[in-house]
Amino acid sequence: MSEIRVGLVGYGTAGAYFHAPLIHATPGLSLAAVVTRNPARQAEVAGKYGASPVADVEELWGLCDLVVVASPNKTHVATATSALTHGLPVVVDKPLARTAEEGRELVRLAKERGLMLTVFQNRRWDGDFRTVRKLVEEDRLGEVLRFESRFERWRPVPKGGWRETGGAEEIGGLLYDLGSHLVDQALQLLGPVREVYCESDVRREGVASDDDTFIALTHASGARSHLWMSSVAAFRGPRFRVLGSSAGFEKYGMDLQEERLRAGMAPDSPEFGEDDEGSWGMLGTEDAHRAVRTEPGAYLDFYQGVVAALREGVPPPVDPASVIDTLTVIEAAHLSATQRMVAHLT
Repeated sequence: MSEIRVGLVGYGTAGAYFHAPLIHATPGLSLAAVVTRNPARQAEVAGKYGASPVADVEELWGLCDLVVVASPNKTHVATATSALTHGLPVVVDKPLARTAEEGRELVRLAKERGLMLTVFQNRRWDGDFRTVRKLVEEDRLGEVLRFESRFERWRPVPKGGWRETGGAEEIGGLLYDLGSHLVDQALQLLGPVREVYCESDVRREGVASDDDTFIALTHASGARSHLWMSSVAAFRGPRFRVLGSSAGFEKYGMDLQEERLRAGMAPDSPEFGEDDEGSWGMLGTEDAHRAVRTEPGAYLDFYQGVVAALREGVPPPVDPASVIDTLTVIEAAHLSATQRMVAHLT
């Protein structure tokens, strides 16, 4: 392939602010078509990217070499299945599926067809998480004892939409939304989990899905992860707090790549992934600590990895099998919250 034509399914927040600009900025990819029925969005994709707006997924198959699924969560499995059945490799936004078994079926189908399947777990390329990972790999903390991670917002008035007002069939709520990132990062950093405990609540009037959730994971290594996700956090805790046997690391503030994408900054700009110096995390102990430069965020690495997988046959940037592990933990967390128990994974 001289240029890989991409068909993007969905042009809401994920499609417009993440996938479209990242695809557009990646050498070797061309945004060829976008599925959206909204007239204003149709005009935008044509004018901004030169992409063909189409009203239905079935119109996409002859227009592209790669399908990116960024439509509402409940459509992920059906759309990815249809694309794979039509002989097209697929990128699926998180969550891949509602259950681990649904995810396994997609993985099996992709393998049978000899097609690439990968999942947009972009937070693996957050600068702050890349920093934590580097510190752990370089043994700067000693043995990791506890990993604390938060995605917290102050949003007392709901925005509405299916993520907040839909039931279980919509796969809404923070457990599947932000939890897909937080759990994935914990597994990437500390490996398999043997116990899951979860507290999950609906705090705001008019909201049907969880908006204030906490997960505690016990990893096979003995390390523990504590993960918070909330829309009702009037004060935010540290984004990361990692406690090791010889040192700790603490960092406040969110990775800036999402904010910059929403503001329209080109993701291939030199400063796109750079963190503000005043937001760098602290490494050490209470008595002796210093600021550590945040590793550059690198969302473009995901789609560059997709190009390499399709052209060179290397593994995709996110192994979908690793996402099955994340879904297994999320299902266990839901069981724990509803049954008020600790769920054990074998």
